Formats: sequence, C-alpha cells, structure tokens
Amino acid sequence: MGFAMNAVSILAVVFICLIGVFGLVGFVMFISDRTQTQDAIRRNYPVLGRFRHLFSTLGEFFRQYFFAMDREELPFNRAQREWIARACAGVTNTVAFGSTRNTSVPGTPIFVNAPFPPLDDQSASTEPMLIGPTARVPYNAPSFFNISGMSYGALSRPAVTALSRGAREAGVWLNTGEGGLSPFHLDGGCDIVFQIGTAKYGVRDAAGNLSDARLKEISEIPQVRMFELKLAQGAKPGKGGILPAAKVNAEIAEIRGITEGEASISPNRHLDIANYDELLDMVARVREITGKPVGIKTVAGSEVALREMFLNFAARPDDVPDFITIDGGEGGTGAAPMPLIDLVGMSVREALPMVCNLRDEYGFKDRIRLISSGKLVNPGDVAWALAAGADFVTSARGFMFSLGCIQALKCNRNTCPTGITTHDPRFQQGLVVEDKYLKIARYAREVIHEVETIAHSVGVDEPRKMRRRHMRIVQEDGSSRPMNEILPSYSAVAEM
Repeated sequence: MGFAMNAVSILAVVFICLIGVFGLVGFVMFISDRTQTQDAIRRNYPVLGRFRHLFSTLGEFFRQYFFAMDREELPFNRAQREWIARACAGVTNTVAFGSTRNTSVPGTPIFVNAPFPPLDDQSASTEPMLIGPTARVPYNAPSFFNISGMSYGALSRPAVTALSRGAREAGVWLNTGEGGLSPFHLDGGCDIVFQIGTAKYGVRDAAGNLSDARLKEISEIPQVRMFELKLAQGAKPGKGGILPAAKVNAEIAEIRGITEGEASISPNRHLDIANYDELLDMVARVREITGKPVGIKTVAGSEVALREMFLNFAARPDDVPDFITIDGGEGGTGAAPMPLIDLVGMSVREALPMVCNLRDEYGFKDRIRLISSGKLVNPGDVAWALAAGADFVTSARGFMFSLGCIQALKCNRNTCPTGITTHDPRFQQGLVVEDKYLKIARYAREVIHEVETIAHSVGVDEPRKMRRRHMRIVQEDGSSRPMNEILPSYSAVAEM
C-alpha cells in the first residue's frame, strides 16, 4: 500500500512538472510569436497560429493516403503508382469487377479492338530498331521502352547503381542525364546514352567549353552507345539544370568538373548553339569525334519553330540528328521554377504527332528516330506514344517509382525519405540495390509485355505497327473520334 502511494505521489510530481514545462514552452512561444514580424497569423494568434503551418505540411501526407481518390492525385495518381508497384513485385496485374477510370474525360485515348485479333501464337515481340545508320558505329536498340535522363547528383549513388543493373537485366538503355558519366552508370553493364547538357558536364574543359579529347575518351567506352544534346527539358524549357549546393559533394564535383559545395546551375542554353546551323554543326562535330549516333532533346513550343527546324534539316540532310527526343511540358525534374513547370512547353500529347508529321513531310522518316518522353509511365501511355508516331519511349519517374519513390515531392531538398534523390547516408541505407534492380527490370518487362498485349488486341502483331487509326480520342460531348481523323498522319494526308 505504501509503495503504491509513493508511486502515485511520484507520478503526480512528474505530471505537475510536465505541466510546468509545457506552460513555460507555451509562454516562450507566445512571446516569440507576439514579437516576431514575419508571420501575421502567429503575431495575431500566438501559439495557436503555429498549427496552421503544421496542418498545411501534414495535408500533403493526408491527401495522398486518405482523401485523394485513385484517379485524382497529381502529378501521378494512386492507380498509376499501384500498377507500377504490382509490376515491380512480379505479381499479377489483373484486376476485378471493373475499371476505376472515367473514360468520358475529354482527351482520353481508347484503343480500337480488332474483331479478329491475331491468335496468341501469331503475336511477336518488338524487333530491335537501328539508330544512326550513317554513323560509324550505329546502335541497334533492342527495346522500345527505356530509362530517361536522370543524372548522378540529382539521384543518389545506390539509385543510379540500381538503375544500371536493372537496365542491363531488362535489356533497356539508361540515359545519364546532364550530370556526366559516373562509375555507377557503368556498374551494371547496360547500354548508355550520354547526355550533353548546356554546361557540358563530364565533357567540358576548364573554361566550360566542349572538350573534344574528353568527348572521344567517353565515346571509347563500349557501353556508351549514343550521345544526346539536351536543348531543353519539359519541366523547365529555357532554364538550365539546377543542382542545389547541398548535393554537390567532392565526387559529384569531380565527375561534373565543377566546384564542391557550390550550386550547379547550367546555362539556359548551349552558349555555342544560337541557331539551327550551329546546332547542326554541333551534331556533325560530336558524331565525327565519337563515331556514334547523336540526337537532340527538346520541347515543342510551336509548329512555326518546328517547321523552321526541319527546313534547316532539309538544307543539310547529311548533318541532321539521328534521333529527336520530344519531352512534354508535363515532364519532371529535381528542381525547377514553378512557372516553368506549370506554364511553359507544349504537352507531349500535342507535340509528338506534330513532330512526327513534320519529320515525315520533310522526308526523314527512315533517317530520324523519334523518342517520346514526359509522364509516360503506364502501358497505355507508352502504347499511345507508339501509335501516335514514336519509335521509342523513355520514362524517368516511372523508374523512380520502381525504385520505391513515394512522391514525397522533396527531390530538391536532399531529404528524400526513400534514398533516391538524397546524398544523406541515413536515407540512402533504405535503398537496397540488390532488391531494387530486380524491381526495375520487372517494371520494364511488364510495360513492354502489356504494350504488346494492347497491340495484339488492336489487331497487329507488335507495338510499332500500331497507328493513329487504332485509337479514338474522347471529345467534350463524351463521344469519341478516331485519332487519325483529329490528327491525321502526314502519310495519310499525302495519299489523299
């Protein structure tokens, strides 16, 4: 009895002390809030006003897990992410009862099923496609679905390592992004597309200019199959890459050729490319030095500018790029100004058919390959792009989800909770390369498999044989029209 009374007395004292501590903390916060001048809510409502910031911060979490419907959330909804999660886990991607997709939303593509599709044993896997037939070392690319540009620096060491090993396992290529070629890109032995950004990281001299010697050195690595000149990317057209100072460690600084601990901000365009003639000069220069296919990555702004580009290509057919990567305004990035993410750049849904028509109109159908990028993460997205005219599709965020990305939207803060976009060892330890690379490979294979399933359903034996006539686009009134009537291909118009 005495022991119980003593325990109660001790607990009572502890409780009173805690009340005192909370009261003291509350008083200090009250004084702090009342005297500060930056936040009107905290000044007018001391202590209580702090909950507004707390709830705003937690709102992002609660919306994602409790309130948003399967098809509501942006930039990627739960249905998209869960499809990728099932594909990565290697479990069945069949679903029951019915679709949760609202197919009456204007712009929704609906594939046209064939009344008598090929039998299962008549379907075929997609054949490799040659890129750069005039290069000394052309590339016979095995897969139509590949990994888009993500640099080491924006991504962590284990993330890039897992992507490299997963790409090798699945037989797809890996684009380095503009941050140069790291040992981790090469780790898995996959095919590499080396991206040359506006700062020319990895192939620059001390003054920041393109180094022919460094370029040749990179090209002699057998895994490096192609080079891509990045003119623009969808999330920030007209703005260079941004790598916050917190991410620029000694290793990244050495790979990029920059100063450790300083923010890495690329020029908003190539300093030595101010017009299409200079662009073609650069393409020819890189192809001559490396002997490998050279392409460009850009964002469509208008048909006028695109037509001017192809007019210049037609005047110098020997120097045209071997491929064009079209990134949509809905593309992603690690860090970019909100106005550029939200408001600049044509959607890939509009741009891709336009570029495809212009390429064919100017006679480059068999010479220039089209690669589509920009928020294409599920089989339906990839199938749409191939039917609209793309030869290849690349995805970055789809593969980030396969790495375990939870869409925390902290890519630019070096605090990514999954270890994908941070260089903090505390968070990186959660990303186990031996597990993630297998998930990456499963995701790539499942996308390819299900795109082939869609192709089979519309009546062709492999995906690149899909055409715009195999899709219908939902209109404002809820009805749908064939895509080849809305956006006819150049070849179809030419035959009329």
